[in-house]
Amino acid sequence: MIKLIASDIDGTLVPDGSNKVNPELFDVILKLRARGIQFAAASGRQWASIESIFDPIKEKIFYLSDNGAYVGCHGRNLFINPIDRHIVMDMVEKVRKTEGLDVMVSGPDVVYLETKNEKFLDWLINGYKFRVQCVEDLTKVESEFIKVSVYRKSEVESHTRNLREEFSDRLKITIAGDMWMDCMKPGINKGQAVKLLQDSLGMKPEETMVFGDQLNDIEMLHQAYYSYAVGNARKEVKDAARFQADLNVNDGVLKILKLLL
Repeated sequence: MIKLIASDIDGTLVPDGSNKVNPELFDVILKLRARGIQFAAASGRQWASIESIFDPIKEKIFYLSDNGAYVGCHGRNLFINPIDRHIVMDMVEKVRKTEGLDVMVSGPDVVYLETKNEKFLDWLINGYKFRVQCVEDLTKVESEFIKVSVYRKSEVESHTRNLREEFSDRLKITIAGDMWMDCMKPGINKGQAVKLLQDSLGMKPEETMVFGDQLNDIEMLHQAYYSYAVGNARKEVKDAARFQADLNVNDGVLKILKLLL
């Protein structure tokens, strides 16, 4: 019997950067919950962004945000995994010297940026619904940091190769779509967050169903027997999953969840 469902958001439930899911999803999640099945939204997004998407049922789901660096539910965090500050600042300095890249550092509740790109900021605040604070100097911010994100409008994977090589032994680095490279504490990923939730709730991988589309979802797929790649997923993700759902634009995840009902 399925007891836990975890789904990525961007590229899986919605097109990248969208904040609108099919409203029918909320009703289905509540019906599944009434049958003892918990739902977790697992994303590279900040928890506040996840909450904005799931606002009608925000008190009824778990948040696995920042690629697993934050595990919580409405109103409180259950587990956070901070990165060593010196490593964060070293990454900030390196990105500053690389043309075409923006760097964003995430505290548990706020993301910090130095960028002057108003269009980018508007997209984060009004599109993703992030809690954003612009600062003159990231190195002066007094906060715990749970994630460092490097942004490029496109082809971020090919333009961050040197950074990934340099920091591979100090950070867990993953590519999240065409625009983001996310960096967490070593050992932190969505799969680890799902396992933490499984252990806390007394649930097993064979009682878990997960959905994803990008490289940062692969560890999560390995943590569940019922692992689904949506139809638009990368080949590596389809290879890692046991099953395949329809395209995200065709409500592939919702279709599978309705079958459970």
